[in-house]
Amino acid sequence: MAKRDYYEILGISKGASASEIKKAYRKKAIEFHPDKNPDNKEAEAKFKEAAEAYEVLSDADKKARYDQFGHQAFEGGGGFGGGGMNMDDIFSQFGDIFGGAFGGGGFSGFGGGGGQRRVKGSNLRIRVKLTLEEIANGVEKKIKVKRKIQAPGTTYKTCSTCQGTGQVTRITNTILGRMQTSAPCNVCGGAGQTIDRKPSDADAQGLKVAEETVSIKIPAGVVDGMQLKVTGKGNEAPGNGISGDLLVAIEEIDHENLQREGDNLHYDLYVSFPEAVLGTSKEIDTVTGKVRIKVEAGVQSGKILRLRGKGIPSINGYGKGDLLVHVNVWTPKTLNKQQKEFFEDMLEDDHFSPKPESSDKSFFEKVKDMFS
Repeated sequence: MAKRDYYEILGISKGASASEIKKAYRKKAIEFHPDKNPDNKEAEAKFKEAAEAYEVLSDADKKARYDQFGHQAFEGGGGFGGGGMNMDDIFSQFGDIFGGAFGGGGFSGFGGGGGQRRVKGSNLRIRVKLTLEEIANGVEKKIKVKRKIQAPGTTYKTCSTCQGTGQVTRITNTILGRMQTSAPCNVCGGAGQTIDRKPSDADAQGLKVAEETVSIKIPAGVVDGMQLKVTGKGNEAPGNGISGDLLVAIEEIDHENLQREGDNLHYDLYVSFPEAVLGTSKEIDTVTGKVRIKVEAGVQSGKILRLRGKGIPSINGYGKGDLLVHVNVWTPKTLNKQQKEFFEDMLEDDHFSPKPESSDKSFFEKVKDMFS
């Protein structure tokens, strides 16, 4: 089933401001909140859907990528953009938006334990280099990642300061009366648990560094600088916390013969003067292997041959770009006596006089066609 548009989910336009996006999300989140709709799977799905939309649209960088590439900008790595949502993610990141509507943002029906907000581990960031062929066809990469995990043998106990809630309440006397505020527990860091026992090779939080091979599915059509997310493959959190995410930045490796421009590719084809006069066939590179193309007799330097569908697939699934072959007639810089005499004789030959036709477009018209 196709994913719904994020703007449609929140009931806003693309021009909505940050405050309008937040207001729209809060309205939807309260409407479909688990505490308000107990045992209602449809409401739970809409609650997660609204959180997914807000997670993207509230971030300027993610919003820009979504506006340009749609849902496929976040595919291949799971996470909010890939459908791997859970309640812990939502409440750990956006619980403050609910304010006091549900007891400070906690929830009761999904393992939260009376308002406890589980701590999330830190995110990890890596860079993955891809060839143009890998970008064109999509690829699955197996990457070794060093991440913090809970050390075997580590045990935890309920925090005596916050009694396992992860929060402490303070009452302050002001000129307006007594005000009650809640904040993460400074002893357990909001986890609701403290270390009971830990092995010698664990850090103060009961974690240790381990190397793990992570499989990352990268969709076809990604662009340099795009970031994918693999949910739960960042650093683990202590106690009953949830793991952070692995953020994968895409880096495109320059191709030896092809240059990318959006979904289109460009190739410079050089032909000799005799080949341009008589016509020829040439083998050229594409992202799916080599192909042979025909160069018509009398081809002019600057001619652009368009191979439709031989470019990069659109990240939005709108087909493929084209491969634009730029023909360059190579003029020899030195000639022997016989060759020089031949061309001197041709100076007055009518066949060698320039006779541009209406179909022979100017340089500026060719550039215009390339971008149309």
